[in-house]
Amino acid sequence: MKLQTFALAVNMLGVAGYRYIGMDHFARPGDELAIAQDVGRLHRNFQGYSTQPDCDLVAFGVSAIGKIGNVYVQNVRALEPYYERLELGALPTMRGYRLDDDDILRRDVITQLMCCFELDFREIEAAHGIDFGGYFAHEISALQRLVDDGIVTVDATGIRITPLGRFFVRIVAMVFDRHLRQARERTRYSRVI
Repeated sequence: MKLQTFALAVNMLGVAGYRYIGMDHFARPGDELAIAQDVGRLHRNFQGYSTQPDCDLVAFGVSAIGKIGNVYVQNVRALEPYYERLELGALPTMRGYRLDDDDILRRDVITQLMCCFELDFREIEAAHGIDFGGYFAHEISALQRLVDDGIVTVDATGIRITPLGRFFVRIVAMVFDRHLRQARERTRYSRVI
């Protein structure tokens, strides 16, 4: 039912002159997001699609998430501690995370899939000095289920998300999310114990 509702929304917005950019974003064909996608310059950050390349984002407000360089931070979630920290002259952050080389590689893979709906193995290999098939052997194997469902195609040169798969791009991206996989494995391990 959820997928049918979303497909109806995509269709109705399409009739109204909007194009589905991906996930929950729509734009008119002449909009900068649509143009950026057409020329392969669309970007994505934790706030959504953007025409701006990897830029710093400063977090203001309760629970806000910021990114400076390869460090992500999140502010405290409640108003009182937020103001207490500000009054002390301290940053109101509750946690931070510095991306390692693997995180950066996976972010690039996920961004490419979410923004362009395709990925050329050679481009990632050249940018990161890896053998894609070797490095992501587990992930390529995990994609087979999505190939069988008509969500993606995978060949020796890359991954392409099908028109149907565009509705499920988040699921495709999740295959490459190491932290999500590790959290699932910890949960599975905890249940066994």
